[in-house]
Amino acid sequence: MSEILREKAFSNGRIFQITQGDITLEPLDAIVNAANAYLQHGGGVAWAIWRRGGEAIQRESDEWVRKYGPVTHEKPAYTSGGLMPCKYVIHAVGPVWGAGDEDQKLAATVRGALERASELGLRSLALPAISTGIFGFPKERAADILFAEIERYLSEQIASSLELVRLVLFDTPTIEAFLSVWDAQGRSSLPAGGGQET
Repeated sequence: MSEILREKAFSNGRIFQITQGDITLEPLDAIVNAANAYLQHGGGVAWAIWRRGGEAIQRESDEWVRKYGPVTHEKPAYTSGGLMPCKYVIHAVGPVWGAGDEDQKLAATVRGALERASELGLRSLALPAISTGIFGFPKERAADILFAEIERYLSEQIASSLELVRLVLFDTPTIEAFLSVWDAQGRSSLPAGGGQET
């Protein structure tokens, strides 16, 4: 169960939320895994997803890489949700800080995940704070990019099936960094009766 911290509703009826919770427990159509190019789920969010979702996640990931090769920023892979409540896991490869062109790569990663969800006909999607863990991307900088890409997509991609995009944050430093960027930019605050769990 996630606690809604911030929410923005768009004129087209779509909703963008920031929540605090465990992404592996999200009962949405899909969750995004912050993956590496070879889909070896050994640490961070990827390890938590593998642990909760079961062996099927790694088995299907290995099959994807054998069939299509390493995953790029722009074109994420996807597997079933295994034992988790979501239908799919979209495996998005974010940039490693210091590798060059990090901002553009992170933006491409977010767009790719949103586009893949729409290709699958999904209505709801949860994303973590991609690349801000072991990949070392500065949290505030990542927040600015994630917010901009998600908001642009929800407001402009009229044909997309997505209706709800939820950014699920886990640890206190990440939550504080993301909320500080959100509030500093004057976005909508808590929803009516805010803080409810979903």
